[in-house]
Amino acid sequence: MVTVTINGKLVRAKEGEMLLAVLRREKIDIPALCHHEAVEPYGACRLCMVEITRKEWDGWKNMVTSCLYPVADGLIIQTHTTDLIELRKTILDLYLARCPNTPEIQDLAAQYGVMQTSYEQVADPNDCILCGLCTRICDRMGFSAISAVNRGHGREIAPPLKNAPPDCVGCLACALNCPTNYIKYTDIGHTREIWGRKFELLRDAKTGQLTITKEFAEYLSKHRVIPQDYFDLNDESHRKETALSLGKIAIWSREVPQ
Repeated sequence: MVTVTINGKLVRAKEGEMLLAVLRREKIDIPALCHHEAVEPYGACRLCMVEITRKEWDGWKNMVTSCLYPVADGLIIQTHTTDLIELRKTILDLYLARCPNTPEIQDLAAQYGVMQTSYEQVADPNDCILCGLCTRICDRMGFSAISAVNRGHGREIAPPLKNAPPDCVGCLACALNCPTNYIKYTDIGHTREIWGRKFELLRDAKTGQLTITKEFAEYLSKHRVIPQDYFDLNDESHRKETALSLGKIAIWSREVPQ
């Protein structure tokens, strides 16, 4: 364990633990749009930057991305200095130029007093901030169906050659974790469509509720060694069955003579 100072308060942390994890555990609110605990930190959004120093640095300070910077004994961290606030305002100003109509960016920028961008807006804006969270989660899931392509102003998230990605299984890990809801999908009837590809949705055999795509179930059955018939029911139905089974065991155990 190491001891660091955060905004004047002594805090214990695990050596090598990333600063952002410590800040969140201490309930210190700083934005981090590209971060998710399920994947490795990336440092793309730059909003989680903090100021660090040490007593032996004689007043020298540095700004680092907290999601990528490990704690070390004696580190002194500030999270809301004037310079940091101005830095976040500048970053959000730039995000507004790229995503002027994105509610999540508008709301976050407004919290820092940035109501409109001071830069020239992009000609054809969308909601993608290029945080890379969707591609990293897709890679982590084992699919790698989408990636960042092109460079400069033309950089975007897309499947290979912008065609329906053959490796996608319609799991929605990308869409449900996108911080700006850029990735769209539709569920109509028993059909899901995302990234230009259509998938068949399975139904719970007892309730008729839609569950996951047939392709995702086949993938999990093959690569996670889950019986195919497991997907005949959704999670809620499985929990009910487990509860009923445990209830029968409890009743039986009470009836056994002492």
